[in-house]
Amino acid sequence: MKKHGLRGSDFEKMINDTLSLYRDKKLALIQKIPTPITPVRLDKESMHITLAYFEKKSTVDYIGIVQEIPVCFDAKECKTNIFPLSNIHKHQYNFMSEFEEQGGVSFLLIQFTAKNKVAYVPFRALKIFFERGNSGKKSFNIDELEKDYFINIENTCYVLFLDKLQMDIDSR
Repeated sequence: MKKHGLRGSDFEKMINDTLSLYRDKKLALIQKIPTPITPVRLDKESMHITLAYFEKKSTVDYIGIVQEIPVCFDAKECKTNIFPLSNIHKHQYNFMSEFEEQGGVSFLLIQFTAKNKVAYVPFRALKIFFERGNSGKKSFNIDELEKDYFINIENTCYVLFLDKLQMDIDSR
């Protein structure tokens, strides 16, 4: 159970380091949205929470602004080449959809660990996969994603996604 809770923590650190870089360079101001929890059990020795429950459903992992453009995104990790749509909760999808309706840009960053690749998935692509999922296939394959939206993370500790965001905006 502990291992499941830390899934994606290296990827999240890479994203957080990237956001710090973007903030320092005054390119973007994006923050991690903490998931509200209520602690139930505390280890008195280490002062760590050992048991807690979620207070309410969260929206997305990150929200902020990039050069006057509101953005929100969720970060996911996938160990195989097939990403199950069940990894995106309905309330997250709905939030991203409403965010887009208000003029913002929503997307996913998915780390495909088996291929050592990160994909920027624009909301419009996610929407197609969800609509397809309503009548059958409840996942998508890494090969279904647009090749131009992959982010090279080799030999770096950053997930530099601003150029993919610009491509997303330009294609609207």
